[in-house]
Amino acid sequence: MRSPRLFGLIISHHLHRSCTCSFPRGLRSAAAVISSGLRSMEPLKAAQDSRSSTTGPLPASTKPSAEGVSPPPTDTVSDKQKTPPAGLLPGETVVQEGKASILFPSANEVFYNPVQEFNRDLTCAVITEFARDVLAQRGVKVLVPGEKERVVVSLSEETNEADAQTEEKNEAEEPPVTAPVGEKCEHGLRVLEGLAASGLRSVRFALEVPGLQSVTANDFSTKAAALIARNAQYNGVSHLLRASCRDASMLMYEMRGKKERYDVIDLDPYGSPASFLDAAVQAVSDGGLLCITCTDMAVMAGNSGETCYSKYGSVSIKAKYCHEMALRIILHSLDQRAGVYQRYIRPLLSVSVDFYIRVFVRVFTGQATVKNSASKQALVYNCVGCGSFHLQKMGRRTSNGKHMKYSAATGPPVGPECEHCGQRHQMGGPIWAEPICDLAFVQKVLSAVSGNPSRFGTSKRIEGMLSMVTEELEDVPLYYTVDSLSSTIHCNTPPLLQFRSALLHAGYRVSLSHACKNAIKTDAPPAAIWDIMRCWEKANPVKREKLSQTSPAFKILSTDPGLEACFTVREDANPQSRKRHLTRFQENPQAFWGPKARARAGGGSSTDLQDKRKKCQNKRKNQITDSSQLKNFPCKRFRQGTCTHGDECCYSHNLDQTNEEKME
Repeated sequence: MRSPRLFGLIISHHLHRSCTCSFPRGLRSAAAVISSGLRSMEPLKAAQDSRSSTTGPLPASTKPSAEGVSPPPTDTVSDKQKTPPAGLLPGETVVQEGKASILFPSANEVFYNPVQEFNRDLTCAVITEFARDVLAQRGVKVLVPGEKERVVVSLSEETNEADAQTEEKNEAEEPPVTAPVGEKCEHGLRVLEGLAASGLRSVRFALEVPGLQSVTANDFSTKAAALIARNAQYNGVSHLLRASCRDASMLMYEMRGKKERYDVIDLDPYGSPASFLDAAVQAVSDGGLLCITCTDMAVMAGNSGETCYSKYGSVSIKAKYCHEMALRIILHSLDQRAGVYQRYIRPLLSVSVDFYIRVFVRVFTGQATVKNSASKQALVYNCVGCGSFHLQKMGRRTSNGKHMKYSAATGPPVGPECEHCGQRHQMGGPIWAEPICDLAFVQKVLSAVSGNPSRFGTSKRIEGMLSMVTEELEDVPLYYTVDSLSSTIHCNTPPLLQFRSALLHAGYRVSLSHACKNAIKTDAPPAAIWDIMRCWEKANPVKREKLSQTSPAFKILSTDPGLEACFTVREDANPQSRKRHLTRFQENPQAFWGPKARARAGGGSSTDLQDKRKKCQNKRKNQITDSSQLKNFPCKRFRQGTCTHGDECCYSHNLDQTNEEKME
């Protein structure tokens, strides 16, 4: 067999954001596939060019730069541990993200979405801070490249002396063991990526997250497992990363023993993670970290409430706060499944990003704490007319001295009809009604990312989103949107700062939300919110004679406001993230940037997919004005054999063109 031609120069694709997910299932065993994948690289060793060596590490003169696509150097690993980079097979390209350079086949055999680079960057940042906290208790200090020591500057001599003594004390107590990036740590974390695809995320963990003992990159696809092994060798992290070809659920079920559990489990499936959650909450260690991605937002945002209930045990409803409700649905599902095994969750960070959500939770064991679970869940009553909502806790918890008393909650909090507009209520949930983030932990991640902006390609986006998360009211579930409130009563939309100021003048707390641009999170009751909107309508009146007497707007505006709203802009109405013009919400990075097609076992994705989308979409926006252009479209009646116009038909009767349309 002729050796494949090696490229002298590989063009580096600087792609923004990506997602690695699960694959179609293969038939061969993992060991045979991975070994065959490694054997396929042996004939390429003789054809390696001068930039790589087959018997040792890269020479110092030929080490690639951080901006190139060649395998990144691992200076912290000894020469005996280094592995030579693998060669390229025909049709393969190299994709670089962070410090990883990943081999990718041209066919659609392995799923890859360049948009979710933000997802992986955020995960690396969260796991780094998690490792810093956990390993500090084990006497290990993690070392992050590019991270500077914090320096405290004081103006008084007395404070300087005190700081000097404190610094000497800290140096004396500083753990003697350090854990650099890319080096195996005996007391480090054991990480599992259950649905690894190409292994891009796992390779980045091995190259960018310090304090790791091992990284297991698993996928049920045999081709994916072989590609993971090659990518580990290509990036020189075979001493840390192990490829696995197993069913993710079975692998986690087998690791349920207390001494076998993983410290970190990352699940990023193509669609719903519901089938993996039961195994995940059992296979993670006590105090371990679960990183879960959900991309089935249509189900969790209310398009299919019955499907959401079958997967997550919660009914989703269509509302303006659907993205935050999706976060709380997945947290409820995790807490419910963990409670079966006398375990409970503690959310560290939960974010909603466009078409997916990402949650980071710690899982603990404790029978007494599990009893609090019922009081942490709530049902949602949402008015279909005006959008007002109320929460009803599932359980009640009261302190009785040293003991805690648990009882059923009382309710409901609403009547048969909405008190504001007279419409009926929808009931959704249960959802997680406690804080969805640990603000102290989020602040640590934010400080680390902002202090080392060159570490990630999406550092500005991470800084902007986490800044908004720290500003949110953590004890206020869900939110309103200013445009929906205005739409209900058919009036002009008040400026965001003026509406926030009116709530602050009325004595209520208010914040924005990272999940929606126009969101308003406040502890004000719906009655106060509608009083403010009535005051705004008085200054910007609507034509009430055109309102139907049965409409929510007529019913709301027929009531006089109970307070006098002040719309004078306050200084504290504008949050710091908005003042600093941080990148808080993602702009479309490219055309057709949403979820891509699922990977196929044999590859062969259509190259004309974008052309087909352009042809099938926006038909009414680009109306045909010249009748001669209709000849480019097949005649449907001719295809059915009912066209009577013959050659005078303005559509095409070309059977070849009709067959091509069917094949597409």
